[in-house]
Amino acid sequence: MGDEAVPFDDRGLAYGDGLFETVLVRDGQPVLWQAHMARLARGADRLGLPMPAAETLNALPGRAEGGLQVLKLLVTRGSGGRGYAVPDTPRPRLRWRFSPFAPMPRRWREGVHVRLCHLRLGHQPLLAGIKHLNRLENVLARREWQAPEIAEGLLRDQQDRLVEATSMNLVWRRHGRLETPCLTACGVEGTLLSTLREHLPIHACDAGIDALIEAEAAWVLNSVQGAWPLARLDDAQGGCLKRWSMGTEHRQLQRHAQALLGYPASALGEA
Repeated sequence: MGDEAVPFDDRGLAYGDGLFETVLVRDGQPVLWQAHMARLARGADRLGLPMPAAETLNALPGRAEGGLQVLKLLVTRGSGGRGYAVPDTPRPRLRWRFSPFAPMPRRWREGVHVRLCHLRLGHQPLLAGIKHLNRLENVLARREWQAPEIAEGLLRDQQDRLVEATSMNLVWRRHGRLETPCLTACGVEGTLLSTLREHLPIHACDAGIDALIEAEAAWVLNSVQGAWPLARLDDAQGGCLKRWSMGTEHRQLQRHAQALLGYPASALGEA
């Protein structure tokens, strides 16, 4: 298995018919593993895919070399079927690869510059929340900027409601209340976000860009990079909509995120 080539007729290659997970592995120990496996199982149920054997999946992180690695898992429906019709008895194909990883502490400390994307996400509740292989919307959104100072792009839906960043979730604090976009129609439910919601009162809501402009603090986050506070938000044309100064209101959520991922609190610049 591993990262060997897939055949031309693999349905993941042809149709995006499959799922993936990206897992932080620290000295052979996977971080938020149960949350990743739970999301993979939800995705398999939605797509009607048999899950790979648990013992096969659970053995993979131990193959990593020491230090920080990122394990990317791909599960496709395999080959077979005629056109879009799925095979009567799918034989899923599992592939994986490890890559060395180094986080970006400066972004934790100083915050990041983000922008709104022109692209609007379409609604498909059946696919909302899971990490399926068809990520063309995210690819097109990421093509909208090349400037290295822009760390992420924020995505909205057809009704201009905030959804997520191109590869991260979005959380903000407004009037003392932690909020995150509702992901029932589109977007990916990140494992760091879902785990943080077990520890902090983060409320899902439908909100537009005004919510971010009113926010005392905001973050983009995922289970590999951790939580980056927003320092500046631009519109899709590059005009500045909001600036934040890093302060104590940015650190509470970050401290929880750091602890969940095993990153030191000292990297936030705190004593």
